Amino acid sequence: MKNRIVNLRKCLVLVVALLSICPSLGAQTSSRIIEYYGYDDCILLENESVRVVLCPAAGGRVLEYSLDGENALYLPPGDEGWIDAPGKSGGSMHAGRFDIGPELTTPRRPLLWKGQWQGTITGPFSARLVSQKDDSTGVQLIRDFRLDRTGSRLACKQTIKNVSNRTLEYCHWSRTFAAGGGICVIPTSKISRFPKHYVMYEEGALINARPEDEKIRLREGFLEILGAPRKPKLGFDSREGWLAYVMPNDLMFVKSFKVDPDRVYNEVAGLTISVWYPDGPMCELEPIGPMERLAPGEAGSFTETWMLFSQAFPKAGQTLNLSGVEDIVNRNLESPQE
Repeated sequence: MKNRIVNLRKCLVLVVALLSICPSLGAQTSSRIIEYYGYDDCILLENESVRVVLCPAAGGRVLEYSLDGENALYLPPGDEGWIDAPGKSGGSMHAGRFDIGPELTTPRRPLLWKGQWQGTITGPFSARLVSQKDDSTGVQLIRDFRLDRTGSRLACKQTIKNVSNRTLEYCHWSRTFAAGGGICVIPTSKISRFPKHYVMYEEGALINARPEDEKIRLREGFLEILGAPRKPKLGFDSREGWLAYVMPNDLMFVKSFKVDPDRVYNEVAGLTISVWYPDGPMCELEPIGPMERLAPGEAGSFTETWMLFSQAFPKAGQTLNLSGVEDIVNRNLESPQE
């Protein structure tokens, strides 16, 4: 017994020594299956400061993307454990949603939007979600997620695979619900088709290319959406490849993505970004990819990279430091991905 105690002490001393030499060993964690929001098959990706929870059971969504315990995504109570079934109502798909477009011409796709997906852990900080084959659109979707070993950077790659016998044209359409009440920052480009660098979707089919709204302003080369505008859906053709959203919980949610001006963007107004900002508890952040023309059996992919930072929300009478936001984004985009 005495020898066992001595050996145990030696092991503990060795572990403590290793952690003191390389603290990151203690910070790293392994992907695993957990119960979350009423689902027993969620996939957790986690490092020292960031948690990502994926939901294969309903819509292939991200349910949590949090920094130091603060979730950036809008996930209200009420739909815990909801799974789609014929004739079943409910199931508002909240939090980190992805989709395909164009919005106005893509067939209805409940199997992709809220159906059951297959989830697989692919590495210590990575996982894959795969949809069922959808007859209405002719595609199968594959979503690959990879979290950096340190920091908040999360690569979200969606692949559209043509499983039909005809040529298809679709695009990536992200539809992430972030917590509401924040300030959305979109860098403008020198070249824009829109006189005010954005359009507003009015009643019916009208898209207003010269909108006026007191909640949207152009300042220092950035568009700021300060709150819910008079119409919630806005469209942008920025080529800068990122957007930021600063929330009242003092988090800044950044999405970065590639924009290719030589490709066709087949949303009705040729958008690279859309924002849906209703007068309510969420704001939808929507990078949009270029058109993928896919012959039978072909696939096309689009990656958006998420990041979270601590950022004080401006108090009454204060303005957001826009150059500071840009510096944070550029500094982190330039650092290599782990």
